[in-house]
Amino acid sequence: RQLAEKYLERIKEIDPKLHSVLEVNPDALQIAENLDKERKKGKVRGALHGIPLALKDLFDTRGVRTTAGSKILRERIPSEDADVVTRLHTAGAVLLGKLNLHEWAYGVTNDNPHFGRAANPWNVERVTGGSSGGSAVAVAARLCVGALGSDTGGSIRIPAALCGVTGLKPTYGRVSLRGVIPLSWSMDHVGPLAQSAEDVALMLQAIAGYDALDPASVDVSVPDYNASLNQSLKGIRVAQAGGYFNAQVDEEILAGVESGTRVLAACGATRVEKEMPFAEELFLTNRVALGAEAAVFHSDNLEAHAEDYGADVLKRLQNGAATTTADYVRARRRQARLIRALEIYFNDVDLLVTPTTRVVAPLVGEDAVMMSQHLTALTAPFNLTGFPAISIPCGFSREGLPIGLQLVARKWDEALLLQAAYQYQRVTDWHTRVPPIAK
Repeated sequence: RQLAEKYLERIKEIDPKLHSVLEVNPDALQIAENLDKERKKGKVRGALHGIPLALKDLFDTRGVRTTAGSKILRERIPSEDADVVTRLHTAGAVLLGKLNLHEWAYGVTNDNPHFGRAANPWNVERVTGGSSGGSAVAVAARLCVGALGSDTGGSIRIPAALCGVTGLKPTYGRVSLRGVIPLSWSMDHVGPLAQSAEDVALMLQAIAGYDALDPASVDVSVPDYNASLNQSLKGIRVAQAGGYFNAQVDEEILAGVESGTRVLAACGATRVEKEMPFAEELFLTNRVALGAEAAVFHSDNLEAHAEDYGADVLKRLQNGAATTTADYVRARRRQARLIRALEIYFNDVDLLVTPTTRVVAPLVGEDAVMMSQHLTALTAPFNLTGFPAISIPCGFSREGLPIGLQLVARKWDEALLLQAAYQYQRVTDWHTRVPPIAK
């Protein structure tokens, strides 16, 4: 209870400057008190027992509003929890509240016309990244220990990079999507954000697993993610693809990623260079399929409530609705071919290292199209293919803005991502830095 009180006090004190929390859970303190009583009786549910977490406002929470950051769902109160929310309750987490996001999870700025703009804690005139901007801000500003986000084109990893925290997109099918308001059925992922890879591993342990009621869920065993964190990276082959993954990337970011790759090598990994000639096709195909699926999900609301959408999201949905059936079918066929190509790519490498974004956090109001391209270009390929990817802090720009390093692994090998991220963070301190606004 004392821990929950501490974080609720921080939310009250700091969040008016950041606008990351949409609603505080009115039952949080009572839940925390009940968990204290369980501990006194000798019942400890695991590593998350009593740990204060928060949720992107895309996850259904029984009796608590779930809006997707939209005007249309502004008063929606679900009758059931999302599967991942149930799993966090079972693990003993204290859910502090719901977090801001880009409207309908369809954008990278978290400039929400209905609930306000989430502000980057390193510089409030910079965007947070999105769509899980509130989740990254809340973790960076120490308003919760960890948060859940969703990721369809980079929506966990982009704000993690821009706000200086650790964010993981697991393999497609690893974490249930049931009870999560969709953007793109074939590319939505749910994952954790936290300060460190170790904390992300503990959260993933709680939410991963098969859900028979989710058609996207895959019945594969869940390893002990904590068990391999301390293992050496000796023998792990880390590839740098170059080409597309270096094009249009700020020099400061390239330097940060190069330094990060050297650290991984110092931890025992073997550096190799291997080009990925199909990388841009991955990105472009993601955009076509995502836009078409989003437009279909929103088709009824677009017809009846178009005026209730923010201008940027409405335009994206209208563009998606213009996608022909033939274009969508071709995109899905390319998706299957590109998944196989990426599987073959990983035949002789274990990890791919890239920048998470091409630029550090842009100023609020910069060109939206260019911003979206620069922020999603390097993350969206791994939504299309469903491969797991993590963003970890690897430095700061001259202006004091965080830089993100992205690691990608084979399907179902989140354990290796977390191991590599943990080994990196064991010898660096970028992930421990606290924004001045939160001190």
